[in-house]
Amino acid sequence: MTTRAALIAVVVALALIAAGCGRSSETPDTFVVGAVEDAAKSGPADAKMLLARQAGYRAIVLSAVWKPPLEAPPAAELAALEKAVIAAATNGIRPIVAVYSFSSVTPTTPSARAQFAAYAASIPRSLPGVRDVIVGNEPNLNLFWLPQFGPDGSNVAAAAYLALLAQSYDALKDVSPDINVIGGSLAARGSDDPAASRPTHSPSRFIQDLGAAYRASGRDKPVMDMFSIHPYPENSSIPPTFQHPETTSIGLADYDKLVALLGAAFDGTDQPGSALPIVYGEYGLQTAVPQQKAGTYTGTEQATTKPIDEEAQATRYADAIAIAACHPTVRMLLFFHVSDEPQLERLQTGVFYPDDTPKSSLEPIAQAALAAQAQRPDCS
Repeated sequence: MTTRAALIAVVVALALIAAGCGRSSETPDTFVVGAVEDAAKSGPADAKMLLARQAGYRAIVLSAVWKPPLEAPPAAELAALEKAVIAAATNGIRPIVAVYSFSSVTPTTPSARAQFAAYAASIPRSLPGVRDVIVGNEPNLNLFWLPQFGPDGSNVAAAAYLALLAQSYDALKDVSPDINVIGGSLAARGSDDPAASRPTHSPSRFIQDLGAAYRASGRDKPVMDMFSIHPYPENSSIPPTFQHPETTSIGLADYDKLVALLGAAFDGTDQPGSALPIVYGEYGLQTAVPQQKAGTYTGTEQATTKPIDEEAQATRYADAIAIAACHPTVRMLLFFHVSDEPQLERLQTGVFYPDDTPKSSLEPIAQAALAAQAQRPDCS
C-alpha cells in the first residue's frame, strides 16, 4: 500500500469509527439508509455529502463506469472518486462504488471480463476506504447488457453476467476478504420476450436463470455477499406497499417473493440464497415541481411519471424505510438521488431541489431514516 493510500485508509477509518458506521461495527441486524449520488465527484464534495448527512443518509453509491480495455480508472476519475470517498467518510457516510458498463461494451469475452474484474479490484486497492463494491447495473435490461437472448430465445444474459460476477468476486476478494461484493442490481421489471423491440428480462426470470447458471458452473464458493434489486414502482403514484403477486415484477413489498426466488436459485449450493442479505439498491418517487422552483429545471416532465406532492413523498419514503427495515435480511435501502436532477425528463426523486435547497419532505424523511438506522422497528 502506498503512503497516500495508507493515509486515505486512516482518514476514512477514523471518520467512520467516529460516526459509528464502520464495517467492524456491523451486526446481522444492521440497517442502512442511503442514496445513489455522484454529485460529490464533480462538485464541492464536503458540501454535497453534508446534504446527504442532513437527509439522514449514511451510505452513498458512487459510480465507476468501465470501458475496454481499462484495467483501472483513469487518473482523473480515480481522483474524483478519492475526493468523494474522503468527503463521505468525513461526514460519517459509508462509500459504496458501483462498477458497471453500458451495453455497447458488454464484457462477455474472457479478455473483457478480466479487464472489468481488474478495474473493479483496482478501486478498493487504490482507495482502501471503499469496502463495498457493486458489480454491474441492471444486467436484465438491454441498456446495460446485450445480448439478452440467444438465437433460440434462451436467456444468455444471466449466464454471462454470472461469469463476470464470479471473476470480479474473486478479484475483489484477492484485494481483501473483507470487501463486500454486491451482485444483481436488477431492474424491477422486464418482458422476458425475445421478440420484443426492447429485449429485457424480468427479475424473477433472471434470478431463476442466474441460479441455474451457478449450479451448472460447478463453482464451490459464492459469487456475491449481498444481492441488490432496484424496486422502483411502475410510476411515482404507486405506493411502496403495492405488491406484484401475479406478475414477474418485484417491488419493495414483494420481499417474501424475492426471498423465495433466491432460495430456489441458490439454497443447497455454496452461494447463500434465502439467507442472502438484500440491498434495495435504487428506489425513488418523483415530486411535482412547485412554481417558485420552476426556474431551476429544464425540459418537460414525462406524462407517464405521475409525480406526487412533497407531503406524499415524505409519507411514502417513511413507509418505504419502515417496510425495508422490517424485512429481516434487508441491509440497505438506497434512494435515487439526494438532490433532484435538473432535467425534467430525468428523475426528480431527491429531498433537495437542483439548487440544493430542501424540499418540505426533507425533515420527516430524515427523522424516519435516522430512527430506523438507530434501531429496527418492532414489526410485529
